[in-house]
Amino acid sequence: MDAAGGNAVVKSLGYDVCVRTSDWTPARANVECDPDLVPKPVAKAPPAPPPPPKIVVPPKAAAQPPAKPVPQRFTLSADALFDFDKAILKPEGRRKLDELADALRGATHDTIVATGHTDRAGSVSYNQRLSERRAQAVKDYLLTKGLDVNKITAVGKGKSQLTLKSTDCRAPGMTRAAVIACLQPDRRVEIEVTGTKIVDPNAAPATRSQGTAPKPEAAPTAKAPAKSAPKAKAKPRIGL
Repeated sequence: MDAAGGNAVVKSLGYDVCVRTSDWTPARANVECDPDLVPKPVAKAPPAPPPPPKIVVPPKAAAQPPAKPVPQRFTLSADALFDFDKAILKPEGRRKLDELADALRGATHDTIVATGHTDRAGSVSYNQRLSERRAQAVKDYLLTKGLDVNKITAVGKGKSQLTLKSTDCRAPGMTRAAVIACLQPDRRVEIEVTGTKIVDPNAAPATRSQGTAPKPEAAPTAKAPAKSAPKAKAKPRIGL
């Protein structure tokens, strides 16, 4: 008898024989007589294993570029180094270069450039030659202090890089001596040091430039016309 109480399938007692009635259908199959026709329970799939932990690899730090050489500029008044219109170092100028050379020896430097500048008085060609001679004099003296000859360069700029304006030092009645004193800031020698270690500016007598016009030493302030009768204006033929 099937589970519904009907006589679709009868298993004879004491015999391994199943008798099906005339209205038997596969839907009435049972496990004992028709095990192949009875749907088997579907086994539940085992739970999926947990995903493995993610290993986070930190990104590699970008390689830092090597430090760029740091330029440093020192400005020396040409009047402190040389006599007027000369290119021979004075004792005072040699002392100042001695102090600068001592500071350079204690630093790691790649290049040293000595650049001579003149004021606007005189011709372009004359001032160019004078600035070159003064820069070369500074270079030659620094070489006597044991600095590497291959790292020092002398350059002359003449009056091409003036720090004063074209309207400066043109007050009516100014004497030639007053004009010369007024133009003093343009007469200078700039020494630029490039290296990986900054030179101690306290060890040098010069003023370090910070992107502005270099500040010369003992710049004169007299710009007022002299009280005496004005002399005839004559443009100096020599460089200052």
